[in-house]
Amino acid sequence: MPDLLQIYADRGFLQDATPGLAARLRQGPVTAYVGFDPTADSLHVGNLVPVMGLAWLQRAGGTPIVLVGAGTAMVGDPSGKRQERPVLELERIDANAAAMRTQLARFLCFEGANAARMRNNADWLRHLSLMEFLRDAGKHFTLSYMLQKESVKSRMETGISYTEFSYMLVQAYDYWHLFQTEGCELQIGGSDQWGNITAGIELISRRERREVHGAVFPLITTASGNKFGKSEGENVWLDPARTSPYRFYQFWLNADDRDVERYLKLFTFLELDEIDRILTEQSADPARRAAQRALAREVTRLVHGEEEGERARVASEALFGSVTGTKTVRADVSVAANEVIAESSDIPVHTIAPSEFGDRMPLVDVLIRCGLASSKADARRGIQGRGFYINDEQVNDVRRWLTSDDFGGRDWVLLRKGKKNYVKLVLR
Repeated sequence: MPDLLQIYADRGFLQDATPGLAARLRQGPVTAYVGFDPTADSLHVGNLVPVMGLAWLQRAGGTPIVLVGAGTAMVGDPSGKRQERPVLELERIDANAAAMRTQLARFLCFEGANAARMRNNADWLRHLSLMEFLRDAGKHFTLSYMLQKESVKSRMETGISYTEFSYMLVQAYDYWHLFQTEGCELQIGGSDQWGNITAGIELISRRERREVHGAVFPLITTASGNKFGKSEGENVWLDPARTSPYRFYQFWLNADDRDVERYLKLFTFLELDEIDRILTEQSADPARRAAQRALAREVTRLVHGEEEGERARVASEALFGSVTGTKTVRADVSVAANEVIAESSDIPVHTIAPSEFGDRMPLVDVLIRCGLASSKADARRGIQGRGFYINDEQVNDVRRWLTSDDFGGRDWVLLRKGKKNYVKLVLR
C-alpha cells in the first residue's frame, strides 16, 4: 500500500493526526470516513479538500466511506460557528442529502475490491432513543472533557444550546457505529473537526477497548487572507445550476500566483512531477498562466465532466483570448461554447424591440447599434476584412441581413468582432 500519510504530507493535506496512525497504516489498508452535513443541496469547493482526501485514500488501497449526515443535520455542528445554525425541515434535509450523493459519486469508485461506500446517519440516529443514547454515549464523557473542546469554548460567551453542546457526542456515536458495522478505523476531516473526531476515538476506546485514529486537513485560506471558496462574496458550488461550469472554470483560472501550486496539489490528481513541470513553465513565462489554466482544466473536468470542461475552456479563451497556442476545437463544442458565452455576465447585452426588428435588419445597421462598428463605412470595411461573426460564423457579404433565422428559435444572437469583442443581441 502506498504511504498515505506521505501522500497527504507531500500534497499539503496533513495538518494533524493521532500518534499511532502511521503504525496502523504500515499494517495494511484502512477503512476511513468523512461526514458531510446536508445543510444545502450542493457541496461547494470548500468541501473538496476532505473529498480529495478520501479519493487519495482509495487510490492508496483504503476503503472510503462517505457519511451523509441527514441525522446530524437535525442537530447542527457548532464548530467554526459564532451562532447556532437554523434547523432545517426533515424534507429539506433529505432532499439535500440525495443531491449530495450524486456529486460525491464523481470522485470515488463504487466498484471493486475497495469500493467506496455511502452511508446516511439518519438510518441509525433518527431511530435512536434518548435513553439509549445517554446510556451508550453520554455516560462515557465528563462535563469537563466537553468544555475543553474548542467548538464549545469559542461559544461560551455568545451562548451555546444544549443541542449544539451535544453535537460532539452524536458525531462520536457515528464513529462508534461505523466501527461496529463497517470496520472503520479512521475519521478524516477539516481541522475544525479535531474535537469531534477525538471524541469519537474516546468513545470507541472506552466502549470497545480498541484503538482507532483521526487525521485532519487545514482549512484553506487564500494568499490574501480571504476565506477560500468565494467568488464575489458568494460560494462556488459544484452544482452547475448554482455555479455554471464556465464560472467554475473562471474561479480556478483567477487563482493568485501565490496559491496555484498549493491548489494543483490539493485539488487535482496530477502527479507531482507534472505539477513541477507546469510550475517551471509558469516561471519561464508568468503571463501565459500555464498553472492556472492547468488547474482550471483539471478541476472543471473532474467536477463537471470532459465535455462541460471543454466548453468552459473554449468559452474562456474566446472571451479573454488564448495564450496556449493554436487550438483545434470540435464544431459541436464550439457551438456549445457560444451558449456558455452568451450566458456570461462578462459580455455586453444590447436589446432591440421585436416590433422594430421585424423579421430582419441590415447587419451593417445592427453592428453600429451594438457598438461593434462606429459607422456604416467602418462596418463594411470590417465585413470585407472578414472580421465580423454571427454565432461564430464568419460574415463576408456587406449586403448581409440579420434575420430571424439567425436566432435559431431563441431570443438572442451572438455577434463578434475579431477574437474577443462579443455582444449578445437580444430581442426584447
